[in-house]
Amino acid sequence: MEQQDMDTDKYVNQHYIHRSNWLRAAVMGANDGILSTASLAIGVAAASQTRETLVMATLAGLVAGALSMAAGEYVSVSSQSDLEKADIERERQQLKESPEYELQHLTEIYQERGLKKETAAIVARELTEKDALAAHVRDELGIHEDNQPKPMQAAFASGAAFTVGGGLPLLVALFFPLANMEFTLYGSAIIFLMILGATSARAGGSSIWKAVFRIVFWGTVAMGLTAYVGSLFNVA
Repeated sequence: MEQQDMDTDKYVNQHYIHRSNWLRAAVMGANDGILSTASLAIGVAAASQTRETLVMATLAGLVAGALSMAAGEYVSVSSQSDLEKADIERERQQLKESPEYELQHLTEIYQERGLKKETAAIVARELTEKDALAAHVRDELGIHEDNQPKPMQAAFASGAAFTVGGGLPLLVALFFPLANMEFTLYGSAIIFLMILGATSARAGGSSIWKAVFRIVFWGTVAMGLTAYVGSLFNVA
């Protein structure tokens, strides 16, 4: 009975929101790595019959994409972090200048969430006495510690994931036969995307089939359009 209760508690308390920052960056990086590198390779393969051209273009796309992804993620998450810090600082100042107004505002927030007026007032007052800023940051601004942006973590996860994802089509370009390379790249990329979709869904506790369908559908569209563009410049 005790073991059953422990298993039940483990199931009930199993949440994944604390993974959202790094998981989002890693999935986006790996997805872009597979998709953009494979799409580039497909486009080049459709316009050229030499392995050297294909490999060099794919490698250049991989390196440039990984660096760009890491830098872009760092700048983006840093901007979000700066915005949140500015909001927290404004809230800190407002608490100093108008503590009664802020207490009333917090009470109204809890009322809107379903608490009776008296209960909301008690909760707001007790949380304010404990840590007013933390209460307002969490319940007024909606900023939670688990979701706070970490620029370096996001940049590293995104850049590393792009490198791993982009390295897969590069291996295909290096070692598979040149004949029908476009189809080989497309088929292998779809398999890689399916594995990524299933893995990310499992890590995030969401629907595997939904994630796989979404990532494969848009991957197919992107690679198909890239292959078409490459074929327009066919020099063979």
